[in-house]
Amino acid sequence: TGLIFTVKKKWRLFEDCFHVYQLFKVPKFNESMQRNQLYRKVFVYLNSLTSVEDSDFTNLFTGKKPNEILLRLDPNQIIEDDFLGAKILWINEDNNLVLKIRKADKRRVLRPYLQHIHSISDDLDEKKRDLKLYVNVVGHGGDQKGRWRCVPFTHPSTFETIAMEPDLKNKVKSDLESFLKAKQYYHRLGRVWKRSYLLYGPSGTGKSSFIAALANFLSYDVYDIDLSKVSDDSDLKLLLLQSTAKSVIVIEDLDRYLSEKSTAVSLSGILNFMDGMLTSSCSEERVMVFTMNGKDHVDQAVLRPGRIDVHIHFPLCDFTAFKTLANSYLGLKDHKLFPQVEEIFQNGSSLSPAEIGELMIANRNSPSRALKSVIHALQTDGDGRGALNIGRRSTENGPRKLSGEMGEGSGVFGKEGANAVKEFKKLYGLLRVKSSRKSQSFDLNGDQKEGG
Repeated sequence: TGLIFTVKKKWRLFEDCFHVYQLFKVPKFNESMQRNQLYRKVFVYLNSLTSVEDSDFTNLFTGKKPNEILLRLDPNQIIEDDFLGAKILWINEDNNLVLKIRKADKRRVLRPYLQHIHSISDDLDEKKRDLKLYVNVVGHGGDQKGRWRCVPFTHPSTFETIAMEPDLKNKVKSDLESFLKAKQYYHRLGRVWKRSYLLYGPSGTGKSSFIAALANFLSYDVYDIDLSKVSDDSDLKLLLLQSTAKSVIVIEDLDRYLSEKSTAVSLSGILNFMDGMLTSSCSEERVMVFTMNGKDHVDQAVLRPGRIDVHIHFPLCDFTAFKTLANSYLGLKDHKLFPQVEEIFQNGSSLSPAEIGELMIANRNSPSRALKSVIHALQTDGDGRGALNIGRRSTENGPRKLSGEMGEGSGVFGKEGANAVKEFKKLYGLLRVKSSRKSQSFDLNGDQKEGG
């Protein structure tokens, strides 16, 4: 192999004698001693090439992720690249990247090659950038600038982890992928490049986890608008104006704000926020998400197509979603108690995915005990929790008891002191579990169908 390598290297030097090359230098700093952005883009692009691994030597560094190893260019290293059949060489000199290209190929490939570098480096930057979660704060002393405060967005939810009916999940992913590629199409139609979703269903059915999965799928920042901290309609517009592209704009519990009128923002202000002139100017490359517990009593002007593109229903847990939760939380794909659980679901009993998830988390060391606790909760607290009683909890007989099967080492719950699911939530917090029931309410045209 050493002999072959030496012969190939000598042959390349001999072959170069029969070609005229032109060199283009990309300096690290411009004339004002500011960092040259083209240098950064080329550097990112070159480090992504597989030829970096095939070069004579390169540098190894640890990455941000656990056990991640990164390959980086070394000074005086030569990297080969091919583009449109042309052979291109890059030389990493001190504070310079030198492009070496044959003059015969220059006119044909140079300009599209540089555009190719721009495109690839932008895509790589987008994938590597850290997402942020923005929340709005109340302006002090009339100061309306800097209304957003941000923290790193590290929510682990993805479309692979949420418990959603597979066909519906695939439709959502396909819709988002089409949106990402549709900039020119939207502009050709004279429409703003944005997409809007309505997520409706009882609390604890996975709406917030779905939003996090959506943001992670798109690699978009999240802007969570708290309407109670918005002073008026103009203030709501200002918040939108201060958001950035490639973002998910979220307003949760919109139906509560509309019904209770617990905010200074008017209905017309919300409608203008959804599709007004300012929105048309400032909502490019954004996804808007609104959540509701139910949409039956919401003004139809809010729900019409154009304002809401996609309606997705998040019902209480069914057996399909239960199996997904059992696999995620307990590592169970099947169990002898599954038929009993399925029968209970078929009889109309149901709980929210969050309630079932909490029981599984508390009993994760004993899958059988976890399933028994879920069965007991469904038989008691889950009675009458079918589609006709979504979100209602029976309190006529006082607190419901959890399964008495829990032994001495079962954490907070003793054998004789099992508490109700409601008390359980107080002790363990409101854990939002990624889940939804099979629904037929997904509609790319905005038609309002009831699912479940």
